Amino acid sequence: MNKQEFIDAVSEKTGFSKKDCGEVMDACYEVLVEALKNGDDVTISGIGKWEVRAREARKGVNPKTGESIEIAACKAPSFKAGKKFKTDIQ
Repeated sequence: MNKQEFIDAVSEKTGFSKKDCGEVMDACYEVLVEALKNGDDVTISGIGKWEVRAREARKGVNPKTGESIEIAACKAPSFKAGKKFKTDIQ
């Protein structure tokens, strides 16, 4: 399912217009990203928790050439599914 299919499904379930559902989805994304950029974790009860984890610099291997490369430190988003979410999809 892609973004547009998701918006269509939410629109059908709620009776709201596709445009409104798309705007709400975009706003939710913006709020989530802003919170994570500010160092906050975002927890939605029943769904899960988003957080940013620091990844240290490390050595890697280019699989094409076998050459050793240095992978820079970075911050990566992480999601941990909530218990209800896990059981509902089974």
